[in-house]
Amino acid sequence: MNSGARPPSPSPPRSPPETSLDRFLGGRIQLHQARAGLRAGHDAVLLSASVPVRRQGPAERLIDVGAGAGLVGLAAAMRAPGLEVTLLEIEPELAALATRNAAMNGLSPRTRVVVADVSAAWSELAATGLATAQFDHAAANPPYETHGRGTPPPDPLRARANVMTAEGLDDWARLLAAVVKPGGTVTVIHRADALPRLLSAFGGRFGGLTVLPLFPAHERPAHRLLLHGIKGSRAPLTLHRGFVLHDADGKPSADIQAVLAGEATIDIVRGRVATHESPAS
Repeated sequence: MNSGARPPSPSPPRSPPETSLDRFLGGRIQLHQARAGLRAGHDAVLLSASVPVRRQGPAERLIDVGAGAGLVGLAAAMRAPGLEVTLLEIEPELAALATRNAAMNGLSPRTRVVVADVSAAWSELAATGLATAQFDHAAANPPYETHGRGTPPPDPLRARANVMTAEGLDDWARLLAAVVKPGGTVTVIHRADALPRLLSAFGGRFGGLTVLPLFPAHERPAHRLLLHGIKGSRAPLTLHRGFVLHDADGKPSADIQAVLAGEATIDIVRGRVATHESPAS
């Protein structure tokens, strides 16, 4: 999702981008998103399915950082009727899409959209209504590329969404640690080769870290990973066996298809897929 780390800084509002209407979770979620540039897909669904929100019980709060058009937070709110969601996005036009999507899916009463830069001073973030120890859960899909390495995408929105400074992950981890309650969780999806940087940024701020590799196919190296942690935990790191996303025919594996269809979630602590009939809790 969006970078929130300088460079670049938030762009001024522009005319609304041309959008498409896409469906996720077997049609349970409809999402307007820009036709060009950053588009939510399987990574966002897998991330949302890994956030351990309660489907029943006391209300909880989730912040989706770098929310883009809002899929991660809105999908979590759809499966957890008591969940209150804050969508934090640096780009005003994407934040406007997130607001529109919350309304279209009937989730506006439980959704707040905040336009802010992850790397901004805390006084600026607090002015948006953010507070320390405010959320039970946090989810984030930080940019996958490092500024100065490779050729940035030609689309400005996509470039800002996919690229951040070498120190950018530390900005994300610092904000997430500040806004999550003691005992609260953080869940992040990123490139597998970013693991050293992720552990450096999050390891000093969250404990009980769990790493779940995601393999594109059998006998292929992991290309993504899910990282989960608990604020205040002293439990050691756990490295799970991970999931193979696609069968030999290129179609999603049965477990992953169940997640993509909204029929299952990912119990990231145990490293398994949990159907709705056998919840992770």
